[in-house]
Amino acid sequence: VQLQASGGGLVQAGDSLRLSCAASGRTFSGNAMGWFRQAPGKEREFVAGASWSGTTYYADSVKGRFTISRDNAKNTVYLQMNSLKPEDTAVYYCAARRYSVLTTKISDFDFWGQGTEVTVSS
Repeated sequence: VQLQASGGGLVQAGDSLRLSCAASGRTFSGNAMGWFRQAPGKEREFVAGASWSGTTYYADSVKGRFTISRDNAKNTVYLQMNSLKPEDTAVYYCAARRYSVLTTKISDFDFWGQGTEVTVSS
C-alpha cells in the first residue's frame, strides 16, 4: 500500500496550491482520508479529512480556505489550498484509515504518504 503526495512548492502569500494524494496497492473508496501537516519545530497536526461518504472536516486554521475532495474512481484525494499564509508553511502528509469513519487523531490513521513540502513566503 502506497500513498504518494504531490503538488507542494514555493508560493507567495495569497496564492493557491492543490495537493494530490494517489493511493496504490488497494482501493480507499470506503475509507476515511485525511491531510496533516508538520511545520518546522512543531508537532504534526490535522488539517482536513473526508469520510468515505464525502463528509468533510477542517481544522479551524484552514476553514474557509482549504477544501478536501476525493475521486474514488482514481483512488486520489486532493487538498485545494487558497489564500495561503506564511503560517501554512509545512510538510503536508496524506493519510488513510482502515475504517470509514473520519477522525482527526493522528494515531487513528493507518497508512501515510511521504509528505510534500509547502512554503509560503510573505
